[in-house]
Amino acid sequence: MQFIKGMDVSMIKALESFGASYYIGGQKEDLFHILKKCGANMIRLRIWPDPYDESGEPYGGGINDLQTTIELADRALGSGLPYLLDFHYSDFWADPAKQVKPKAWRNLEGKNLETAVYLHTVDTLKALKNRKLSPKMVQVGNEITKGMLWPDGHTDNTETMAALLKAGIKGVREECPDVKIILHLDFGTDNKMYRQWFDNVLPFDLDFDAIGMSYYPHWNGSMALLLDNMNDVSSRYDKDVIVLETSIGYTTDTLGCRGVVFSEKEEKATGYPATAEGQEAFLRDLYATVRSVNNNRGIGVFYWEPAWLPIPDCTWANRNGCVYMNDKVEAGNSMANQSLFDVNGNVNKALLNLKNM
Repeated sequence: MQFIKGMDVSMIKALESFGASYYIGGQKEDLFHILKKCGANMIRLRIWPDPYDESGEPYGGGINDLQTTIELADRALGSGLPYLLDFHYSDFWADPAKQVKPKAWRNLEGKNLETAVYLHTVDTLKALKNRKLSPKMVQVGNEITKGMLWPDGHTDNTETMAALLKAGIKGVREECPDVKIILHLDFGTDNKMYRQWFDNVLPFDLDFDAIGMSYYPHWNGSMALLLDNMNDVSSRYDKDVIVLETSIGYTTDTLGCRGVVFSEKEEKATGYPATAEGQEAFLRDLYATVRSVNNNRGIGVFYWEPAWLPIPDCTWANRNGCVYMNDKVEAGNSMANQSLFDVNGNVNKALLNLKNM
């Protein structure tokens, strides 16, 4: 299997609506064509069932509903890039701090909630398959470290969580039997947490192919710890391992954006200078680390939102989105200085030299 050099560009439709353009060698080109030309070989796309409030206003963050997913999958495949589909099973962002039930499922529990997960999975994949846009990989849940569809599927209720995961997995296996299914946790250096989570679900015999990890060096620590965890869990559970999210700053400047999460403090924590050269060195080292996992079980890396240019109004959420998630964090352009493109949309060295990594 070819080592995956993946890019999560779920925000691109929103970015382009705000005027984002991308350049390589001084020439403006379609983002997907640039990624393919530079050596990327897979795209990652998130999907939310209904990222709009009760009055039909969007939550922001890319508005990754089914229609947007169809459009982006078509662009990816049209550029020769297969894609991974990331089911959040929430109408907006799902991560270890929040796993909010979709609005239409709020009053469902037990078998009814399992059926909702199953049908959403099946209906989404049918819509894509009918357009000849099937994914190559599927995530059943996003950063499900603390479970999904709270409170029912919280990790405190392991049996219910496993039943919900089985419902999603069943839908994937029925519609796309050949895809790789991934279960994704955050904090890829925390071996104790990974062991506890996967040990807890072992009795439920979940049918999946790979363990996905988020690895942000400014929050999660050294690559040595990441490698130790990948070696351990790939052997312990007999699964491939993959970094599904990573990023690093090429500058500590906020570039005029609110909510930027990478500053001098984060730069120091990574051990890499916040420069285009430092960004390239980090990505090169991360690829080498994942490739070095024992028995070739490290299958790839996805960079998270590499095309999120410093457009201040293109934020990860708007007021409606924050209300849905009950999130008090400032909703700005948090990734502006971690892009693989500079402020003018020109390819950074890390992306330009991707083929050689």
